[in-house]
Amino acid sequence: MKKSVLVSILLALSLVACSSKPVKETAAPVVDKNVSAPMDDSAKTSGMNDSDSSMNPLKDPNNILSQRSVYFDFDKDEVKSEFRPLVEAHAKYLLAHADAKVILQGNTDDRGSSEYNLSLGQRRAVAVKKVLNLLGVQDKQIETVSYGKEKPVATGDDEASRGKNRRADIVYQGE
Repeated sequence: MKKSVLVSILLALSLVACSSKPVKETAAPVVDKNVSAPMDDSAKTSGMNDSDSSMNPLKDPNNILSQRSVYFDFDKDEVKSEFRPLVEAHAKYLLAHADAKVILQGNTDDRGSSEYNLSLGQRRAVAVKKVLNLLGVQDKQIETVSYGKEKPVATGDDEASRGKNRRADIVYQGE
C-alpha cells in the first residue's frame, strides 16, 4: 500500500515538473525594402485638403478616389502597374483617415468552377490588401471577401465583358 502511494506521489510530482506556461507569440514586423520612396504626383488626390471639407473626395468623379476597381488578367492575381496609382491614392486616403475602413471584394469571370473562382477572387482581394499594407495601411482598416463569379458587372460572353468581371472592388464601409 505504501509503495503504491509513493509511486502515485512520484508520478504526480513528475507531471507537475513537466508542465509549462504557454508562450505568447508576437508577430515580427514586416518591412518591404522594395517600396519606392514617396508617391509621385499621379497618386496625389484632389479634394483631400482639410479646408475643402464640403466635397467628399470619395464621391468626386474628378478624383482618382472615385475609381474603385482594380482589374486583373485572366487567371491572375497580380496587381498590374497601371493600377498602382489608384491603390496608392486609396492608401494615402486611408492613412489620412484612420477611422476609414475598406472591404476589398474579389471577383472573377464566369470561367472555372465556383470553388476555384472563390479562391481566385480571394487571392485578388488579398493582392490589393498586400499593396495597401506595403504602403502603410493597417490590417484593421482592411477586410477582404471573395464573391468569385457571383457578382458580375457585365453579363456578356465576350472577352470585354469577362475582363470587366476580373476585378477587386474597393468599397468603403458606410457608403
